[in-house]
Amino acid sequence: MRYVFGRGFPEKLESLPKQVQRKFWKQLAFLLADIRHPSLRAKKYDEALGIWQARADRSHRFYFYIEKDAYVLLDIRMHPK
Repeated sequence: MRYVFGRGFPEKLESLPKQVQRKFWKQLAFLLADIRHPSLRAKKYDEALGIWQARADRSHRFYFYIEKDAYVLLDIRMHPK
């Protein structure tokens, strides 16, 4: 699998603290290797739209959908809880 940035994703990532950015890149490597990696806690976020959610760290989540052989990264933001 590979990844593709959706519109606006790089800017959102850059706006986060460097520590969160580093954690995101580590988690993205896990996603590319295995969507079922335990630290990702990946799950369907919106079944109708096919959007998934995964953990970047305890307080940040990133959102993506799967298109053929690519994860299309849509958003990264604070988890509301």
